[in-house]
Amino acid sequence: MDQKIINLYDSYTHSQISRKDFMKKLAMITGSTALALTVLPLLENNYVAAATIGDENLIIENITYAGVEGEMKGVLVKPKGKTKLGAVVVIHENRGLNPHIIEVTKRVAAEGYLALGIDALSPLGGTPADEDKGRELIGKLDAEKNLQNYLKGLAYLRSHKDANGKTACIGFCWGGAMSNKLAVADPKLLAAVAYYGAQPKAEDVPKIKASVMLHYGGLDERINAGIAGYEAALKQNNIDYKVYVYDGVNHAFNNDSNPTRYNEAAAKLAWKRTMELFKEKLS
Repeated sequence: MDQKIINLYDSYTHSQISRKDFMKKLAMITGSTALALTVLPLLENNYVAAATIGDENLIIENITYAGVEGEMKGVLVKPKGKTKLGAVVVIHENRGLNPHIIEVTKRVAAEGYLALGIDALSPLGGTPADEDKGRELIGKLDAEKNLQNYLKGLAYLRSHKDANGKTACIGFCWGGAMSNKLAVADPKLLAAVAYYGAQPKAEDVPKIKASVMLHYGGLDERINAGIAGYEAALKQNNIDYKVYVYDGVNHAFNNDSNPTRYNEAAAKLAWKRTMELFKEKLS
């Protein structure tokens, strides 16, 4: 697909331009409204078509824990018959705890961890079915309260009866930025993995105690603009980190429900590297 179309969609999903304006611009690139409507399904998430893992070896629960203001909702998953597990908070993209991120939470658990996919939109009624509405709601979250809700999620995992007290986080897009924020805010965090997430302020980097792993798509100019500054700060402060840039792939390359941006080779390699880090830090 024309990279201009993918870049336009990326811009749309990370800005406040209306769907009407997005479709107008898409029609200009494709040449007509009819062609734009043909292309649109290829750009949007298709959860039915995405790969899934079986649930037969997993215990999956919908849970709540105390947030800053009211209850936070989440999906807690663990392998059957296992205890004393390393625990991982899974952080969704900018449209909420959708089926793709629930699936990622299950994949983390299948690797041998207690995994919690938190719904950041819990204070606003939870993740809606309409993804555009979810994107709007994300922008209405109070940033500090949202951070505290995730910190409380990590505390919930550390005290869980099936956990060994060791915690990590993994986040994607909006969640990648949140992974970086958690690395700054939580000195007990052992590993923070950010997929194509915005970087923290350089002056906050000295607070990081966790091992940091950063995955970026080579074509993701918007997010990649912050790599050099972040890496320089990590080096300067002797933070344990790894940066991987996957050539020729887009933002959201891990999202296998999005056919135009998913890259199987990059996704599998990034996952392998992430699981190696979790094994080292959470066992």
